[in-house]
Amino acid sequence: MKSVSLFSGYIYLIFAIFSGILSNSFLKSTAGFSKLNPTIFCIISIIFCIFCLSKAMTVIPIGFTYATYGALTITCVTIYGAYKYSQFPNSYGIIGIGLIIVGVILLNTIGKLK
Repeated sequence: MKSVSLFSGYIYLIFAIFSGILSNSFLKSTAGFSKLNPTIFCIISIIFCIFCLSKAMTVIPIGFTYATYGALTITCVTIYGAYKYSQFPNSYGIIGIGLIIVGVILLNTIGKLK
């Protein structure tokens, strides 16, 4: 089996983030999986997301990969929800998202695993 380079790992991580954002953003439009087309789109995009995450984790530490994926996905889906559905987070939600972002920055800078 061919090894994935570090650069390819980051490309896979970017694809995982984008497909995770897409899948989670359109999940509401499935209406509880009662609408076929959005449901199929969400299933395919989340499978692609998990595939890309697994490929990224072969060369990037799991903590960095999942923390980065989670923080960016949560932040972008929250922004999408505010834009599309007018679901704005309250001050505690904004503080929470800020803490998530700060936590990922700390993990990626001074908390790097060897």
